[in-house]
Amino acid sequence: MTGAKRAPRAALPGVAAIVSLSLLAGCGGPSPDTADGEVTLEFLSLAWQKQSVDANKRLVRQWNQAHPDVRVRYVQGSWTTVHDQLLTSFEGGEAPDIIHDDATDLTDFASGGYLTDLTPYLPEELRADIPRTAWQTTTYQGGVYGVPFLQEPRVLIANIALLRQADVRIPTARHPWTWAEFETVSKELTRDRNHDGRTDTYGVAWSLKEPVTQSMNLSLSTGGKVFVKGPDGKNRLRFGPAESAVPRLIQRQVNEDRTAPTTGLGMAGADTLPGFFAGRYAMLPLNFSYRQQVRQQAPDGFDWTVLPMPSGGGADGLAQGVAPQTLSVARDSGHKQAAVDFIAFLNRADHQADLARGDWLLPTSARALKDPAINARRYGWKTGVDVAAALRPSPALGIRGYAEWKDKVATPAYQQFYNGAFGVGELRDRLVGDGRRILDRYQR
Repeated sequence: MTGAKRAPRAALPGVAAIVSLSLLAGCGGPSPDTADGEVTLEFLSLAWQKQSVDANKRLVRQWNQAHPDVRVRYVQGSWTTVHDQLLTSFEGGEAPDIIHDDATDLTDFASGGYLTDLTPYLPEELRADIPRTAWQTTTYQGGVYGVPFLQEPRVLIANIALLRQADVRIPTARHPWTWAEFETVSKELTRDRNHDGRTDTYGVAWSLKEPVTQSMNLSLSTGGKVFVKGPDGKNRLRFGPAESAVPRLIQRQVNEDRTAPTTGLGMAGADTLPGFFAGRYAMLPLNFSYRQQVRQQAPDGFDWTVLPMPSGGGADGLAQGVAPQTLSVARDSGHKQAAVDFIAFLNRADHQADLARGDWLLPTSARALKDPAINARRYGWKTGVDVAAALRPSPALGIRGYAEWKDKVATPAYQQFYNGAFGVGELRDRLVGDGRRILDRYQR
């Protein structure tokens, strides 16, 4: 978050307190009505940063003041445990009416019959303001099971002083680096400054503790698909030259060019920041929201910038996959239209821009993307806006069995490949061959 988004955030200090099962169950089921007929909707929010929590609560208060007969009760949740807790609450008939989650969860919950198809309830203004590519992230078997409202591309966060010292071209979304140019620039940025035979500055540090999502999402820039539909309509795995181009480049940088450190293979994104501030790494491919940590933690005088990820060229260019944060309605909610009306209120362009700023993410709303604060050049906001049009649904979305494939097959396979344990042929055999058996079980 994304994406976006979810795993790196959950590990950060200040994360919201974990929602207990008793809290979700204590909602007493969706849409409890008071004795005088007033409707109360439960809103499970996963906002955790203070600015974001404050924005959500402020919007809830505004709604309640304007709608005394349809009140919203804010329930604080946590990204770390939401999937299992929601599953328990769904099965117990105690799910909140309005559910904040991300698009990777929607396939399982929609196929399980736990979520409302929002198609008949969505106002046309909201439909038109969010691009079709974003709606594709929440569409499953013809139904729309969530409103995608915040999204998170991957970007390059770079030490601008080191780029200037190396006299390399600074890319923009209009004129990005190609992957080949990025590989060359990484070599120019890699330095043994004291000539002792050891690298003092690496061109790039790839944080690959969780390698699957970024490997797949970035493959879209070179025309990769990873998951395709077979003639029988079933999902199939593909790992040809287009899907392997970016992983092969990363593997070269780590094991052949030595422009990326092997230590990065076991790091999460936040783990790379101290080395970045110390000049150990010139560039970091990170999720968009990491800009906030860089701003907060960078030493005085540290000059950094945000660059677009490299382009694969051709029609795909800057394309990359995302899984937006979403707002859904429980199937058991007794007040579906009222719940969607509140979601539409949260997604007014000015409100969505406010929520995006609070989380340091991009809004999906076309009008919110024009907000002056979202378009600020400071802290790289404008770079995010410039790449927004190239964002596409992550290959993982809509794939039943993806989570099992990722955990049991893809994660260890990518990790061993990046460590140089075997070549791309063996990686393909594991991802496709072992993965086929998992997908087939889910598609019988």
